[in-house]
Amino acid sequence: VQLQASGGGLVQSGGSLRLTCAMSGVTFENSWMYWIRQAPGKALQWISRIRYDDRGVTYDDSVKGRFTASRDPVKKEQYLQMNNLTPEDTALYYCAIGNKWEWRQKGQGTQVTVSS
Repeated sequence: VQLQASGGGLVQSGGSLRLTCAMSGVTFENSWMYWIRQAPGKALQWISRIRYDDRGVTYDDSVKGRFTASRDPVKKEQYLQMNNLTPEDTALYYCAIGNKWEWRQKGQGTQVTVSS
């Protein structure tokens, strides 16, 4: 399994970014997919989770209403559309796969920096 996030960068507060996760060796039909992030000096935090059957997405309260996760099984990609970014969103962002209760494997991250 390989997971590679991309699309990060430097953006001003209130701006938007779209992250992409390229996946290989992943069975979409039975994989819950996550986006997680790690801010400087803080623990890993999951921010979104897509059901294995595409019947719903769950978000952490900190990003609800601003971030939208989706996936494309044909392209073998997962996406995170991030709007109305704030400096508190500055972190290293990872995509991950796992089960209903936890992410189990993450790939290389992409840095998102939001300036005030």
